[in-house]
Amino acid sequence: MSDGELVLRSTRVITPEGTRAASVAVSAGTITAVLPYDAEVPAGARLEDVGEHVLLPGLVDTHVHVNDPGRTEWEGFWTATRAAAAGGITTLVDMPLNSLPPTTTVDHLRTKKAVAADKAHIDVGFWGGALPDNVKDLRPLHEAGVFGFKAFLSPSGVDEFPHLDQDRLARSLAEIASFGGLLIVHAEDPHHLGAAPQQGGPKYADFLASRPRDAEDTAIAQLIAQAKRLDARVHVLHLSSSDALPLIAAAKAEGVRITVETCPHYLTLTAEEVPDGASEFKCCPPIRESANQDLLWQALADGTIDCVVTDHSPSTADLKTDDFATAWGGISGLQLSLAAVWTQARRRGHGLEDVVRWMSTRTAALVGLDRKGAIEAGRDADFAVLAPDETFTVDPAALQHRNRVTAYAGKTLHGVVKSTWLRGERIVADGEFTDPKGELLTRTP
Repeated sequence: MSDGELVLRSTRVITPEGTRAASVAVSAGTITAVLPYDAEVPAGARLEDVGEHVLLPGLVDTHVHVNDPGRTEWEGFWTATRAAAAGGITTLVDMPLNSLPPTTTVDHLRTKKAVAADKAHIDVGFWGGALPDNVKDLRPLHEAGVFGFKAFLSPSGVDEFPHLDQDRLARSLAEIASFGGLLIVHAEDPHHLGAAPQQGGPKYADFLASRPRDAEDTAIAQLIAQAKRLDARVHVLHLSSSDALPLIAAAKAEGVRITVETCPHYLTLTAEEVPDGASEFKCCPPIRESANQDLLWQALADGTIDCVVTDHSPSTADLKTDDFATAWGGISGLQLSLAAVWTQARRRGHGLEDVVRWMSTRTAALVGLDRKGAIEAGRDADFAVLAPDETFTVDPAALQHRNRVTAYAGKTLHGVVKSTWLRGERIVADGEFTDPKGELLTRTP
């Protein structure tokens, strides 16, 4: 090792081969070796011994709405990436909608990158968008390095990002399949949503009835049929309905190229606990009942659900009214996602290795980031240092999100992130941040 190199040592390092005491050697931002715990530190190398805290790979969150530019008052690259870093996330992929302009052309992608370039505390990649009228833009966006394309099968909530009907879904998916791309889908069927009772008002039960499970189930069945017909690669976003799990399992068994994510709020919050008027819990599809949650956890355990991401979708506080019909639908979760999932996972008998697989290894694999998602030689030296048994009570004032509205306020969570490292540099420790160190990522050809 040469001067300036680094060794991180812990009694608990989560590696692809399991958790063990180890010393992790880093040079020029890359992991060069995972050594025995008591390996000699070479002359000139700096040792960081984190003791019994767990060293895990930085999380990779592939579902984040940064909203910058255009709706920066909702969120922004500076605040979103600080919140992510505080929660042990070292890479995020930004969704193409809720910013103005949306990321639906190469020019719009350039605009987004220009805004993000000097504000990102962590690494940032970008999704493109698939709209009814932009099939011609999909291949150029792919060649410009987006990781795939987001589509809605029902109204998105913003006028500049319309949804695809089944004919337009088929056209977009055929084009994406022609160059080996990935389509990621908000799967709710508009006809089932339209037929559901629309009461409005402060009662969460009324809102839940307005977004029924069969809207998800039908849309997912239609997506599976299209993917099978075209041999296309598709990904179901933010699965909420456990009723869709048998469809997904059967499709995977048939060889349909489908992956599925769910979110911390579906795994840790339940409909039974949502107070009336508390629209900080509103998201689409909605948080469902505890029995539904149990089945989502089973599907994570058996691999039917591949990964866990935040779907961080913030807004200004004034848009979170006490009327569930009109309040903005989105939950802010970047800073709390690791702790929220770990708190529930440990109660259900899962280990941190499982959490790493769901929130880092598989998310990195989803978007082809082969330098992320694991502590092994050749990967980026991205780490989170976690005290898994320590607890904290969520104080909204302590969050780094631009708007500190949270469904987790007052909850006691396990897992305190002591520090976060990006390519061998500590970017936050005990609430103290360095200057932005993030890079803008593109899809590997």
